[in-house]
Amino acid sequence: MSGPVFAGAVAGLVVGALLTLGLVLAWRLARGSRELGSDSDRATFRTLHLASRAATHLRGGLDGDDVGRAARSLRQLLGADALAVVTAEGAVALDGSTTLEPDARRVAERVLATGRRHVESGATGHEGGDVADAVGAPVVAGGRVAGVVVAFAGTVRPPLVRATGEVAQWCSAQLELGELEASRTALAQAELRALRAQISPHFVYNALGAIASFISTDPERARDLVLDFADFTRYSFRGRGDFTTLADELRSIHSYVELERARFGERLAVTLQIAPESLTTVIPFLSVQPLVENAVRHGLEPRERGGTIVITARDEGTQTEITVEDDGVGMDPAVVRELLTSRGSEHVGLRNVDRRVRQLYGDDHALDIETAPGSGTLVRLRVPRSQPLHETEVSVP
Repeated sequence: MSGPVFAGAVAGLVVGALLTLGLVLAWRLARGSRELGSDSDRATFRTLHLASRAATHLRGGLDGDDVGRAARSLRQLLGADALAVVTAEGAVALDGSTTLEPDARRVAERVLATGRRHVESGATGHEGGDVADAVGAPVVAGGRVAGVVVAFAGTVRPPLVRATGEVAQWCSAQLELGELEASRTALAQAELRALRAQISPHFVYNALGAIASFISTDPERARDLVLDFADFTRYSFRGRGDFTTLADELRSIHSYVELERARFGERLAVTLQIAPESLTTVIPFLSVQPLVENAVRHGLEPRERGGTIVITARDEGTQTEITVEDDGVGMDPAVVRELLTSRGSEHVGLRNVDRRVRQLYGDDHALDIETAPGSGTLVRLRVPRSQPLHETEVSVP
C-alpha cells in the first residue's frame, strides 16, 4: 500500500473510531449513570466523549468556524478555568473569561517564539479580579507550530502542565488527519478532472460522426441522438459534485449506449440487472460509465460481431456491488495488472476509476477484474452503502 493511500485509510479509520466512541457514550449516558459502572469507568467515557466532540470541531483547522466549540470541549477535558486556542496568525478562540484574551496572546507569543511549553504566573485578566496562572503548549502540524493551546487555572500545577502538553499533541494529530483528508480529496478531484479531459477526443468525434450519418437518412433519429449527446455531456462536465447516485449514472450510461449503438447497430446489446434498492447508492461520479466505455472500446469494438454488456447492481451486506461484464476479446490478466499501474494512454478510464476508489475507500475496494483472452471481461466495483460525508448533486430532469 502506498504512503498517501495508507495515510488516508488510517485517517478514515481514526475518524470512524472516534465517532463510534462518541455515539456509544451518548447512548450509555441516556441509559443512566448507574450502568456506567465505577467512577473510573465514567471518567473514561467522559474523556472519550469530549475528545470525540473536539476532534469533529478541529477537523477544519485551528482557524475554522468550529474551533471555539473545540476549545469548550478541551477546557472541560482539562478541568481548566478557561482555555484558549491561538493560531500562529494571532486569532484567538477562548472559552471562559473573555478578559483573558490579552494573556492568551502573550503566552502564545512566547510559545510560538520558542516552540516549547511555557508556564506564566499572574494573568491579570482573570474574572473576579483573582490572579490566574497559565500554561501554553505548541500545536505542531506540517513541521511547524500552527498554534498554541493555553489553559488557565488559579494555580497551574505539574499535572495540568503535562495534560496541556498531551492535549496539544492530540490537537496536532487531529490537524494532520484533517490535512491528509483534504489532500486525499484534492487528489481524487484531480483524477476526476483528468477523466473528464480524456472523454472528449475519442468519444465526441465518434458520436458526432454517428449523428451526422443520420441527418439526411433519418432526421428524427439524428434529433434523438443530439439530445442524448447533450444529456451525456451535460452530466459528464457538470461543474460540481464529486459523488452521484447509481440511478443518475445509469441515466448517463443510457445516453452513452444510445450514441454507441448508432455506430454499432445490432452488434451492441446492453442488459441491466439492477436491484431497485441499489439505485439510491451513492457512488463516485463517473465511476461506472468509464467501465462501460472500456467494455465497448477494448472488449467489443475489436470483435467484428460485437457482443453484449451486462450491468448488474445489488446490495451485499454493508456494500453495494456493481459489475460490468462483456463477452468481448478479453485480456491477459498480467496485462491488466500492468495497465492499472502504468501511465499509458490505453484503458485510462479503468485505471482512473481504480485509483479514485482506492483513494476514497482504501485498497480493499480496488476494482476486481476477471478476464482471459477470448473469454470477455468482468469488472467488479464495491462501494459502502452508507456514506454520510459524501454529498451528491441533485439532478434536474
